[in-house]
Amino acid sequence: MECLDRGRDDALVTTTVVIVDDHAGFRAFARALLQMEGFTVVGEAENGASALAATRRLHPDVLLLDIQLPDMDGFEVARRLDARQPAPPVVFISSREAADYGDRIEESGVKGFIPKGELSGAALRDLIGVSP
Repeated sequence: MECLDRGRDDALVTTTVVIVDDHAGFRAFARALLQMEGFTVVGEAENGASALAATRRLHPDVLLLDIQLPDMDGFEVARRLDARQPAPPVVFISSREAADYGDRIEESGVKGFIPKGELSGAALRDLIGVSP
């Protein structure tokens, strides 16, 4: 992995991401897609506990977080992250539609939601407010 000096050359600045999903195939897909679109994926996690540990250890710029995880849901992970300052922005992903979660996404304080089938670098950039 290339080491980036964020203080010297703006052309080298990339947004770091940790991907949290219990399906290894989706994590691999999301990693390849986001890296191809200019993000640096610094880690992956398969459940809520490992997501919290990876976030503490890796300090990503954004956490791409599946809502349905085997040990705790994404809402609980986001709540636990929020209790630790500073926490990275969180973007929820799910194979379900946002409407399936009612007001819970908006009330959770995360940056937003992307259906897994619509994941792209542009969609992620739009939610977190970074330019390509």
